[in-house]
Amino acid sequence: MKLYVGNLTFDTTDQDLRDLFTQYGKPTEVALVTDRETGRSRGFGFVTMGNAEEGNAAIAALEGKDFQGRNLTVNEARPREDRPPGNRGGGRSFGGDRDRGPRRY
Repeated sequence: MKLYVGNLTFDTTDQDLRDLFTQYGKPTEVALVTDRETGRSRGFGFVTMGNAEEGNAAIAALEGKDFQGRNLTVNEARPREDRPPGNRGGGRSFGGDRDRGPRRY
């Protein structure tokens, strides 16, 4: 069972998460999400637990609990949404007034 873990401090490490979740089962994978340019944590990550029973126990115990001074968000991870390649700029267009019709002076 894959879990989303949010509201982490930027100093949290993979090992910190592994140690925290080991209390509720055996984490098979731990991954903090980091910024591509700076390498700094983005404040969330994913923990894959051995089975649904362990995952549900971790959610019940850790959701909203204090960890390193912050209240955790822990829930079952949703599948990634498929996004079309390329357009990652928020859909902004800098085409000027090409599609507004002719100018009137």
